[in-house]
Amino acid sequence: MEFVDQLKQSVSIVDVIGEVVRLKKSGARYSGLCPFHNEKTPSFSVNPQHQFFKCFGCNEGGDVVSFVMKHEGLSFYEALKSLAERYGIPMPKRTGFADEETKVRSAVHRMHELAELEFRRQLAGDVGAEARRYLAQRGVNRESIEAFSLGYAPRTNAITKLLQRENFTAEELDQSGLVLKRDDGSGFFDRFRNRLMFPIHNESGKPIAFGGRALSAEDQPKYLNSAETKIYRKSMVLYNMHRAKEAIRKEDRVVLVEGYMDVIGVYAAGVHEVIASCGTALTAQQIQAMRRHSMNIVVNFDPDAAGANATERSSQLLLAEGMRMRMISLEGGLDPDEYCRQHGSDAYREHLKNAPNYFHWLAGRARARFDMRSADGRYQAFQTLLPAIQSLTDKLERVAVANDVAGYLGVDSSLVLDNFRKMAADRGRGAAPAPRETLRHTDRILISVLLSNPECREELIAFIKPLPSIRSGAAGKIYEALITLQENAAPITYTAVNNRLEQKEQDLLASAFLTGDAESQVATQEEAYACVEALIAEERERERTTLKTKIREAERAGDHTQAMTLSAELHRLSARA
Repeated sequence: MEFVDQLKQSVSIVDVIGEVVRLKKSGARYSGLCPFHNEKTPSFSVNPQHQFFKCFGCNEGGDVVSFVMKHEGLSFYEALKSLAERYGIPMPKRTGFADEETKVRSAVHRMHELAELEFRRQLAGDVGAEARRYLAQRGVNRESIEAFSLGYAPRTNAITKLLQRENFTAEELDQSGLVLKRDDGSGFFDRFRNRLMFPIHNESGKPIAFGGRALSAEDQPKYLNSAETKIYRKSMVLYNMHRAKEAIRKEDRVVLVEGYMDVIGVYAAGVHEVIASCGTALTAQQIQAMRRHSMNIVVNFDPDAAGANATERSSQLLLAEGMRMRMISLEGGLDPDEYCRQHGSDAYREHLKNAPNYFHWLAGRARARFDMRSADGRYQAFQTLLPAIQSLTDKLERVAVANDVAGYLGVDSSLVLDNFRKMAADRGRGAAPAPRETLRHTDRILISVLLSNPECREELIAFIKPLPSIRSGAAGKIYEALITLQENAAPITYTAVNNRLEQKEQDLLASAFLTGDAESQVATQEEAYACVEALIAEERERERTTLKTKIREAERAGDHTQAMTLSAELHRLSARA
């Protein structure tokens, strides 16, 4: 495990998690929205000193390797390999970590890398002439072709032949999603044929799937997407997220469009925070991936009927996930790609700048449907908006939006608020969460120094080990783990202690470094010794209290000899204090 320890020490957990979670520094820790469950208030924290993370909402926690495993769905070996490649750390030739499933997944990753290169080569060659003409007609220049790694799948079985030359097994080929089995069982053939190819990447930038656009009318469907594989779950992936995430954080917004060509066109116009779902309806998991980078989103779907339906479905889900939405409606019935080509990037960015918030956009649509000259028509228009307003989870926001939209529609505020109160009264109130147990200030300081300062650890443990009281308090199991590791001459790290605890104590240990003012994270050796003195003083006070109780009981029982003996012991104890 020497390599594992070396890798953990060489890689910053803040940098790794910061690639997928928008972290905010708070004292000596970082916090953000948890990538493992849906939340609107951050309960996810990262401690750079001890290289671990913890979510107090869903209880996920661990080190940098376990984070990559959980977030990217990788095995232990794959997570190690991914981190080593990203940070230029040579892996030993023999690790002993790879099982059969890991080997298949690694093969599928490698096959997608080879396929991406082959599709790009085919696009640049003679057989790619038709695909290049199509791209030229759509205004896609060489820079965009290179930036998005666009390619061409020929009518021949180029990918099947390539992968067979690379000696991938039949099982690996079958798992790849790039080829299909022949009905007669005689072999494989390419899944994508005569199609313009759009590689789909994970957030680390590795190709994991493809979308293929037909170049001939007889080739159906028009868009063919990869089937799900061991490395690709379409409900979890957003097209272009690996390129867009830095711009999303910088601009603090997501621009959501429908298709691959829309992303490429908008990106070429200088709007780099643009993404799309991968040939499927927007999912809660995809929205949660956006929210980790920004809570603000501008939706710009195509103006046709399918785009309108997609807008309606997506808006409901985006509201439920707490996103702050603005909407773009482009004139001329143009989709984003067409608009950027016909009107230029400046015009598109002006639309982004002036995009109305979702409720004003919705109110504008309602105004077109009802007679706004009459009070009844205005009130009917507002009634159509109430379900969307009620879907907002924050009470104050619901009231503010209701008033704002009412004013925009010219509806009497008293009528609106009466209606709104009736609907709000029907909303159930969740039970308050049970109070969370925390460590005492003394324990937080002492445990922090025991974990981080090996110079005084042995002496501190020698002081606290004889104290019975440390095993009876909330931190008892944590102290026991520290003492056991010290006795066994084992390395004492946060992870080593954490692995010896049950869930309740793991939460307490994490709370010592990730909650409050984080004072324990900067505790000094002097503070630790002061805490030990306080613990010893508490122990002596408990002993004195116990002796006083026993003395009174002996006196009540008439046992004066026992009372005198206990009094002498109490005197000696008080003299030592």
